[in-house]
Amino acid sequence: MPIQSLHTQERVLICYNAPVSVYDNYSGKPKVDEDIQDDMSETSFAGEIKNVVASLKKVYSSVTTLAIGRNISQNIDAIRNAHPSVIFNLVESVEGIAAYESYHAGIYDLLQISYTGNVPGCLANCLDKFRTKQILHSSGISVPSAIVVRPHEHLVEQEFHLRFPVITKLLTEDASIGISEHSVVKDFTMLKKQVAYLRKAYGQPVIIEEYIDGREFNIAVLGDRVLPVSEISFSGLPAGLPKIVTYEGKWMAESVYYKNTVPVCPAKISVSLQKKLSKIALQAFNEMSCRDYARVDVRLGPDNVPYVIEVNPNPDISSDAGFARAASHAGLSFSDLLVTIVEFALARRENNPASAAG
Repeated sequence: MPIQSLHTQERVLICYNAPVSVYDNYSGKPKVDEDIQDDMSETSFAGEIKNVVASLKKVYSSVTTLAIGRNISQNIDAIRNAHPSVIFNLVESVEGIAAYESYHAGIYDLLQISYTGNVPGCLANCLDKFRTKQILHSSGISVPSAIVVRPHEHLVEQEFHLRFPVITKLLTEDASIGISEHSVVKDFTMLKKQVAYLRKAYGQPVIIEEYIDGREFNIAVLGDRVLPVSEISFSGLPAGLPKIVTYEGKWMAESVYYKNTVPVCPAKISVSLQKKLSKIALQAFNEMSCRDYARVDVRLGPDNVPYVIEVNPNPDISSDAGFARAASHAGLSFSDLLVTIVEFALARRENNPASAAG
């Protein structure tokens, strides 16, 4: 049965960012190593916005959209002129800059307009992968050991104490930007080469963490509800390629990684492991002060210990993305998922009308 709403006369404003390229290359490896392929992170975006609008129009009387740019005054005027009851926040960056995601959520708070998803502090903390690890570790949650190499800092082999293999990532990017088969390195010489490449290509700090060689799970959390666990199957990957989710694996349909990193939902796991993963996902969700919805990514170590590798607030909820797939296995259609998220925000407005964004 579809999710029912008592707020069908409400006005929903969908705020989103149009994809903007800020890097010459998102895949985390030199272009000479890759075929020319379509990048679905850009080409599929417009269609998904249409899907969200169409789904919400089945329930709410007014559903409009607003593309967010860097002109803050213009954004504020447009939001005010729309007179929304609630904002469905799909802003993941502003003109390609991921750090501005949290800043823009703060505008909704200042305008006292209730909005979906996570608050600025959560968005900022989770974007910084090292800060996330610090918060989770302080709460007793297992995370891979890691260090950060900032611009102009030098890696010194005698001072490097992480165990190989390690994986290199951009400190404050999501969507697997900068992650390729070259990201997992087995010795210090390879490490220096990959860090140098990432610095030159992206101009930002690099996080190096011990690589957990084990099964990978994605756990979607909706409110206080843990949805069916999904596992990434790497069984089809050619020998020699690291078993990771790369940028190509997410966004380039003709790539080896896209074809051979297949989500399996519900994961084929024991009841005890399912309970363990669900518990740690909900704990991570709460420790990072998430609200409404988030996805927790976990690697199962050789010691059978779940290591949280990332917490993703406001994850991709496209109709063909993992979160929507997990929701469908919990009995929620795509429309049900969207309405549930909107209703969370509307409930906050009703419970605290003087400060609807809180």
